[in-house]
Amino acid sequence: MDDIDFEHELTRAALPQAVLAVLSHGESHGYAIAEVLRQHGFTRIKGGTLYPLLKRLEDQGFVEHTWVHEQAGPGRKQFTLTGQGRNELERSAAAWHRMSRALNHIRTIRQEQS
Repeated sequence: MDDIDFEHELTRAALPQAVLAVLSHGESHGYAIAEVLRQHGFTRIKGGTLYPLLKRLEDQGFVEHTWVHEQAGPGRKQFTLTGQGRNELERSAAAWHRMSRALNHIRTIRQEQS
């Protein structure tokens, strides 16, 4: 039986909220989002994971994009958090906090029983 890779599972669960949190500080493109996440402890987020997530967040109305064309190089999508996305970030952060408190409480009870 394979062990559960909890770090991988938690990263997958936290990634949508983390992307919304990055965008709450201002617009950004995909590579810059991935770099901020990496700098804050997320393992390398591959484009095959990040860009489909950004598309889903956009389909849900949480983010929107504009194309930015620079003189040198190809254009790129610049993502922005919407008002609905800001509300979702608050809701998901509260849900994450409740789950964290519940897990800590369960762990504490178990330690007290030992």
